[in-house]
Amino acid sequence: SGTTEDVFMFLRQGVSLSVVVLAGALISACASSPTKTGLSEFGRYQCGQLDVTVTSSGDDELVGLEYLNRRILLKPAESASGALFVAPGDPDTRFWSKGERATLSLRGETLPECLEPGAIESSFRGIGTEPFWSVVIENGQMRLTRPYDQQVTEDIRLNEILANRHGRAYEATLGDERTEVRIAHQLCEDQMAGAQYPAQVRLTLGDETFEGCGGDRQRLFRGAEWAVEDLAGAGIIDRSRMTLRFLADNRVAGRASCNRYTGSYNLTGEGLSFSLQATTMMACAPALMNQERRFLELLEEVTDGRIGRHGELLLQTPAGNTIKAFQSEVESP
Repeated sequence: SGTTEDVFMFLRQGVSLSVVVLAGALISACASSPTKTGLSEFGRYQCGQLDVTVTSSGDDELVGLEYLNRRILLKPAESASGALFVAPGDPDTRFWSKGERATLSLRGETLPECLEPGAIESSFRGIGTEPFWSVVIENGQMRLTRPYDQQVTEDIRLNEILANRHGRAYEATLGDERTEVRIAHQLCEDQMAGAQYPAQVRLTLGDETFEGCGGDRQRLFRGAEWAVEDLAGAGIIDRSRMTLRFLADNRVAGRASCNRYTGSYNLTGEGLSFSLQATTMMACAPALMNQERRFLELLEEVTDGRIGRHGELLLQTPAGNTIKAFQSEVESP
């Protein structure tokens, strides 16, 4: 994602397509070349909140996968399509790439769909309110629910007119009406419900333009380990650790100060809530146990979760208490 000003310009007017194509060709020529691994180039991906870089290992048969403070080597494996790589001795760690998207599993935990800079999800949904409208983009086609009359048009063939690190732009023709959709990777807040989304969307139908948001909301939370830095305005005990990881299938897990916990979360357009199911049963110093109890109690009271101005996670309760956490820069053991 870029600055707000960059994204605003992307949504407003974009860049000449010929310039983007030329720049992409120059970057590709400088940064990569065909290899025996099956990947035509190496690059960066964003798997939800986890940034991943695929690099050459110096061995034509292997590639390196870098994230946080780790680098692992992967070996090519057979795949019906795309390029599949598996960690030797760890079949549950694998990276499958096809085009500008990829799938990554680390020790059996599948992350959100991995996207090259600017790419959109394989099934992308954008919505707007006042008036309501929606678009679903998949396999180069769009389903459009029009503003005002809610008429649904299926299988609209799209032409990609712009692709850069900020996002994508598409156009189509519906009868005599030109349609354009611009998607920019910038945090977006729904004006009606206040829900946050990972992308801003601009829909143009003829002479009218409508603003909205889009993308999978779970991408804002998943892929990171969030380390708590403040508990309801009281800070935290020095060298203590409270964490949250949003996992697949609406599961949540982490460390509560002394013990580990697991549970589930529910993310909707109205908010975010947690239901804890189990904790380990270790005993620690009384101060840590008190902090742990307070953390788990507050977590079950949370009704909303947001991303703050500095990328922090803010979990809020109806009483006005907030759990504030930032992304860890290293992978916890």
